Amino acid sequence: MNIPDISSGIGVLDKAAVILGALAAGPATLAGLVSATGLARPTAHRLATALERHRLVGRDLHGRFVLGPRLAELSAAAGEDLLLTAAGPVLTSLRDTTGESAQLYRRQGEVRICVAAAERTSGLRDIVPVGSTLPMKAGSAAQVLLAWEDPERYHHGLQGARFTATALSGVRRRGWAQSIGEREPGMASVSAPVRDPAHRVVAALTVTGPIQRLTRNPGARLAQAAIDAAERLTEAIRHR
Repeated sequence: MNIPDISSGIGVLDKAAVILGALAAGPATLAGLVSATGLARPTAHRLATALERHRLVGRDLHGRFVLGPRLAELSAAAGEDLLLTAAGPVLTSLRDTTGESAQLYRRQGEVRICVAAAERTSGLRDIVPVGSTLPMKAGSAAQVLLAWEDPERYHHGLQGARFTATALSGVRRRGWAQSIGEREPGMASVSAPVRDPAHRVVAALTVTGPIQRLTRNPGARLAQAAIDAAERLTEAIRHR
């Protein structure tokens, strides 16, 4: 594919922008970057590794190039991330409605990152500080972030996971996930997907608390509240 005509007159920046644009579609090998950008292989490798040094590009467990965490940090700092802007009041409302802690997770390669949270102010709770990195192998948020993935990432994600393909089929059918002691003993959670205008899942909104309060069927109490809150965030993105 030819490089799009986005010339700024500074060639190296234009080519770096093309690489970042290609990675927005998902992880890519070096060969994949060359195919997607039209750049020469040495050029694509040199720029991708330079962007990696600045954390604008990262690597997944397969060594493929992915968008790096610095992009999310810059977006939030610039106030341009409408999802995070909208997340604060939605999470606070969800916490107040349910009486439990609420978090928002995004996937970054083989982990998920807590990008916003509203913690319960008292009593037993599951405190997940913003910026925390958690595995994609356990928890209702991990289920939501994996359930609608493309086949390759989906099947890879199931390897070593504490949930099964049958469980994820149920997540897709219901539109929400629950976990009981998957990530941390004694804790339960319910998550629902947040989607972008193209209907892709871009985040998981989660409500967490101790099993003694949420019971061993937390979805019965919290699923609708989580779905409603996730839909409000989806609408915030859709109407940007």
